[in-house]
Amino acid sequence: MQIDAALVREQGVTFAVVAVKKHVVDNRAQALSAARSFASPFPNVPIVLMGQDNSGHATFFGRQDIVRFLSRISLNRLPWKRYNV
Repeated sequence: MQIDAALVREQGVTFAVVAVKKHVVDNRAQALSAARSFASPFPNVPIVLMGQDNSGHATFFGRQDIVRFLSRISLNRLPWKRYNV
């Protein structure tokens, strides 16, 4: 399986942002399950899920301090990469 994700180190915090379908972010149970499933490719770092609607507006699920940070920056700033998991 391939995923699009960004491993980010910002202000001394390392975290992963993983792109998922928006309906996953909108459903807490699905989001928690998805975040747990990405723990193995990104061990020991917080996982934030990102889903986009049809217009490209991003919605995040994860640690609130990281979500606040991500909501204030352009997604193009993140080092996106395709990972095989």
